[in-house]
Order: sequence, then C-alpha cells, then structure tokens
Amino acid sequence: MLTSYDVSSLVIDKLCDQSARREFVVACFYFDFADQEKQSSTCVLGALLKQIVGGLEEIPVEIAQAYEDQKRIHCRPRLLLDEIVEMLRATASRKRTFICIDALDECAEGCRVKLLDSLNKILRGAPGSRMFVTGRPQILDQVTDRLPSRVKTIHITPKRRNIISYLHSRLKEDPMSTEMNGSLKKDILKRIPKATSKMYVEKALAPRKLSQVLH
Repeated sequence: MLTSYDVSSLVIDKLCDQSARREFVVACFYFDFADQEKQSSTCVLGALLKQIVGGLEEIPVEIAQAYEDQKRIHCRPRLLLDEIVEMLRATASRKRTFICIDALDECAEGCRVKLLDSLNKILRGAPGSRMFVTGRPQILDQVTDRLPSRVKTIHITPKRRNIISYLHSRLKEDPMSTEMNGSLKKDILKRIPKATSKMYVEKALAPRKLSQVLH
C-alpha cells in the first residue's frame, strides 16, 4: 500500500463536499509517525466518534447517557475501547458513514491490529458504512487479514513531473529559501525524483503491489 497525500486529500475533500447534500457523515484521521504515543486505537476511534456525532442532527441517547455516566465515574474518566466501538456501530448504523484513515502504516504495530479489528466490528455492525484507508505496501497483508472480504485495492504510482512540481511548490514555500543556493536546489530537484522513481519501480516488481484499502 502506498501513501499518497494528494490522492487522499482529494478523496476526503470530495466526500466532505458531497456529505451535506447526499446526507452522509465523513470522519477522518491522519496518522503521524512522530506522534504515535497520542494515537492509540482508543484515541483514534474516539476522534472518529466525535466527528460522526458532530455530523448528526441530534446526539444519540446512548451516547448522551454514556457521557453522563462518565461524569459520575471519577476513577475512569475515559471510555473503554469496546464502548467506543459499540457507539460507533450504533451511530454508523443510523446514518451512512465514511471513515477515512490516512497513513495507516505510520500507526504503531500493536495499535494497528486493535484498530483494524475494531473497524471490522464497526463495518459488520453498520453494513452501510464505508472505509477509505491509505498506507504503504507492507501492511496490505495485515489489512486484508483483519478486514476479510471487505478490501478493494488501488495501486498508485507518482509521475516524475508531479514529484518535480511538488518539490518546486515546497521549495517556494520554504521560509529559509534565502539560505539555499542554486546548486543545492538543482541537486534536490534531480536526486529526489530519481530516488522516488527507483523506489516505486522496485515495489512494483514485488509479488503484491497494491495501495489503498477502499470498502
């Protein structure tokens, strides 16, 4: 599976634009490798639940009741994973829901297993819901194993001209651009596209070369 920020952004933006007039809810989460400690499966699903509830006309009774119960339990201030999963199943079954998770490969291994198992429970409990996930190829087997019969994949390979265009835009936005001479800029525009193209060619030759999970 290959992460493509541009593709995932386009998909999420398209879903968000259509959500109001087509009456469905969109919830998104982006994994950041540098912030793994704050991205447990409980935190991720909690964030998704908050977005989904925010897209409903009214808060479901069971969620409102759980909130009131939590206020009375001082020794356990947060919901447990199973409780959040059950709430997500309940809310996603009320209104068609799209869950988008970007860069799943950046999720810590142990967390990823729990998250995929939880997402599978949500999909089984709310068959009208859909999921869009991006990540690198090395987690494809794990995804297909944890989400059996629910996975469709798309292979995405960046074009050299798109990589160069992206680099130009990032270099233009660099706040320290005055410290970069022409030689260094030229070297960046030459080496990075070459290295990226080589990496994707090697991955394309692998037995499995698929990229995004789309249910």
